[in-house]
Amino acid sequence: MKSIVVIPTYNESDNIRNIITAVLNVQNDLNILIVDDNSPDGTSAIVQEMMQTDNRIHLITRAGKMGLGTAYCEGFQYCLDLGFEAIMEMDADFSHNPEDIPRFLEEIKHNDVVIGSRYISGMNVVNWPLHRLILSYGANIYSRIISGLPLKDATGGFKCFRAEALRKIDLKAIHSNGYGFQIEMNYRLWKLGCKIKEISIIFIDRRSGVSKMNKKIIWEAIFLVWKLKFMNVEPKK
Repeated sequence: MKSIVVIPTYNESDNIRNIITAVLNVQNDLNILIVDDNSPDGTSAIVQEMMQTDNRIHLITRAGKMGLGTAYCEGFQYCLDLGFEAIMEMDADFSHNPEDIPRFLEEIKHNDVVIGSRYISGMNVVNWPLHRLILSYGANIYSRIISGLPLKDATGGFKCFRAEALRKIDLKAIHSNGYGFQIEMNYRLWKLGCKIKEISIIFIDRRSGVSKMNKKIIWEAIFLVWKLKFMNVEPKK
């Protein structure tokens, strides 16, 4: 399958060169798309430099800091327009291990969505403070109880989609971010009858840079779950 990894960035100059290299070293036919929110630290400039010597690297530079959810949606549409068949998402900070990518690409041959789960076999999280672990684990229990979404890790951001599944969603209608975005994408695809599989991963807290998590993202997810519960999900026409 023609495959690409989408990574949204904001001030990831410390990580971007290494994560691009690590992803592309996984397999020769893999592409990568960086969706940068006009990072003032020069993240886009580093990507542009690397693009000069490798045509597998793609870049979207947006006008400003517009949020994770819209960055992914814009990136997904770009990939669909270019005919990619397997579209992955992951973080830029090495909290997701690029060496796991082949496992996703193998499983996506038989599923519509493959989710890297931190909680399907215990709690596979390294270097998180206890309050962050409790928040994440609790958010997943909460979303499962309220929405009925049958996933152990609905908030994780290491995933792979078949292009046919993404085409069922009106990406322009999604404006959620962070936890909320991940839950909403999973919920919409689940309600549309997509086959979703969770595979176990180990999540390691970022090597460098600053986490983008904040209280606004948390509260958005809390209220979004109730909105989803009563949402009438229909395929894109």
